[in-house]
Amino acid sequence: MEAPLPNLTPSEFARPERAGDLTGFLKLLIRGQTLSREQSRAAFGEIMSGSSHHAEMGAFLALLARRLPTVDELAGAAMVMREHATVVATSIDPGQILDTAGTGGAPKSFNVSTLAAIVAASAGVYVAKHGNRSRTGRGSAEVLQALGVCIDADVEVQRRCLEQGHIAFCFAPRHHPAARHAMPVRQALGFPTIFNVLGPLTNPARARRQAIGVYDRAFVPLVAQVLCELGAVRAVVYHGLDSLDEVTTGATTLVAEVSQNAQGGSVRVYETTPEAMGVTRVNPLSVAPETVAEAAALFIAVLEGRAPLAATDFTLVNAAAALVAAGRAEDLRGGVALARATIASGGCKATLERLVTLSHQP
Repeated sequence: MEAPLPNLTPSEFARPERAGDLTGFLKLLIRGQTLSREQSRAAFGEIMSGSSHHAEMGAFLALLARRLPTVDELAGAAMVMREHATVVATSIDPGQILDTAGTGGAPKSFNVSTLAAIVAASAGVYVAKHGNRSRTGRGSAEVLQALGVCIDADVEVQRRCLEQGHIAFCFAPRHHPAARHAMPVRQALGFPTIFNVLGPLTNPARARRQAIGVYDRAFVPLVAQVLCELGAVRAVVYHGLDSLDEVTTGATTLVAEVSQNAQGGSVRVYETTPEAMGVTRVNPLSVAPETVAEAAALFIAVLEGRAPLAATDFTLVNAAAALVAAGRAEDLRGGVALARATIASGGCKATLERLVTLSHQP
């Protein structure tokens, strides 16, 4: 028999409530309870306001990290981050805007989600690529910068990139200033927290179509259900069972597809293989670059159709997920075929060059 939890409110420990107080939420979590959506919104509202004590914030994030967050906890936190975000205001219907941001936190091959964004934009999709610097030093921001893109362009420049070039890079620190309040705590903890999953749920252009890779298979149905409840028009969430946060060519991929129709939203979970998608089974880590320069060179080689087969096929299956989320392909196999034709057309390099030019125009 488990020992009962100690009394969490003995009088000698009592103190007056203060701004940013998370104590009430901590007591719920210590008792093994979960937060309602409104409680999650309230707690993350305090954190984003900058008034919460770092010690309480660390305890709160650590307690949440002991288990998978609930749909309500993750949705409530995402709603707060969206409310605090600096928005890219555009004439494009958010229901037609795609993002390919993933969670990170998995073994890294190369910048395949960013390549998928370029391929999708070249196929006529409006893409607001949300991204950041990476722990590897060769994430989406670093590689796009090495390729000549102004990664820290202001929201007006991002708007023009999206409307005129079909793709914009939305640098996360520019759009989520309130998240800085939690950053010292996240860095001190040294393990993933709910914030690692929140980033892809908070696109600055309010994108309602998403292709999201997650670092743990347990997040696949969870993130899909959150997207469904937050109004995603179409989304594809995935985890490679070789531990990649991508659609993989090295093993089976767990996938959850979100769809909306007149009757409401639905989530379909299934597994797929490289063979089912029409590509060669090969380990994507076999072509992983070691430097930003190597990553940028491989990026261009893929867009020009002269990359190794492992890099090309890995790009095709992830671009396929983006094209399914964008509504341009019915399934992943059809998405691979469209992605292959898009790269073969030669237009992908021109899409990147257009982004470089537009991102530097004042």
